[in-house]
Amino acid sequence: MILTVTLNTALDITYRVRALRPHSTHRVSEVSERPGGKGLNVGRVLAALGHEVTVTGFSGGATGRVVRDRLAESAGVVDALVPVEGPTRRTIAVVDTTTGDTTQLNEPGPAITPAEWAAFQETYEHLLRSASAVALCGSLPPGVPVGAYAQLVRTARALAVPVLLDTSGEPLRRGVAARPDVVKPNAEELAELTGSHEPLQATRNARRRGAHTVVASLGANGLLAHTPEGHWRATPPVRTHGNPTGAGDSAVAGLLSGLVENLDWPARLTRAVALSAATVAAPVAGEFDRALYENLLTRVTVTTEATAA
Repeated sequence: MILTVTLNTALDITYRVRALRPHSTHRVSEVSERPGGKGLNVGRVLAALGHEVTVTGFSGGATGRVVRDRLAESAGVVDALVPVEGPTRRTIAVVDTTTGDTTQLNEPGPAITPAEWAAFQETYEHLLRSASAVALCGSLPPGVPVGAYAQLVRTARALAVPVLLDTSGEPLRRGVAARPDVVKPNAEELAELTGSHEPLQATRNARRRGAHTVVASLGANGLLAHTPEGHWRATPPVRTHGNPTGAGDSAVAGLLSGLVENLDWPARLTRAVALSAATVAAPVAGEFDRALYENLLTRVTVTTEATAA
C-alpha cells in the first residue's frame, strides 16, 4: 500500500468560462467538483496506475463531508482522513477556454487544534506500518506546526518507509533537514529554498541541505533530477496545452510508483513527465489522458546532466 498525506485537503471546484476578464460578469459553461489537495490528487493517479492507495489528512464540516463522499467514488482509494471541527477548504480554478489559462483561488483551510494534530500523528504512524512508501504533500492548515513535515519525515524514516516530500517555504526548509528520500520542488520553490536560480546548482544545494534525491519540476521543460546514482533531465516532446492544475501531483505519482516498482531513475522520470503532460490535457486535477500518457512514454527524452561534485 502507498500512503499519501494531505494535511490541507480541499474540495476542488473548476469553472470553465469562454474568456476570463477582470471586473466582468462571466457565464460558466461547465462546473466540476473533485476531492482535492495535492496528496489526494496523487492518490487518485496512483490508483489509476493500479496501485493500492490510502489517503490521510484532515477533513471537516460540510465541505469535508462532500470530499469524503466523492472519495468513496474513487476506485482503489481508501479513505483514512481524520475528522476535525473546522470546515475543509475549497479551491477554485477558473479555466479560460479561449486561451487555456487557469486562474487559481485557494482558501487557507481549517484551524487544527493540538488534540486534532495529535490524533493525526497517531493515525499516521499506524498507517505507515503497512505502507511501502509515503508522500507528504501540500500546504499546512492553520494550527499545524511549521515543522510538521520534518516530524512526519522522521517518523517514516524510523519505520524504514521511503518518504517523498512535496511542499514549499519554511515547511520545505525544515522538512529537507529531516532527510527525506525525495523532494520535488518546482523551480520557484527550489530557488526560495537554496537562493540559487540556476537549476543544476540549486538541486545540488538542496541535496546538501539533507534531501537524498531532488527532482525539480521545470514546468513545460520537464524534470531535473539530482540523485546519488546520477543526474538526469527529462523533457516532453511537445508542450501540452490545457489545465496545469495537478500536473505536479501526477509527477509525484509517477516518481512514487516508480520507486515502489524499483524502476531505474530514467524510467521513473519518463513516467513522471508523461503523466504530468497527460494531466494538463485532462479537464481536472487527479486525472490524466491515458491515451496521451501511453503515447508520451515512448517520446519523453531523458539525458544525462553533468554537474560539479
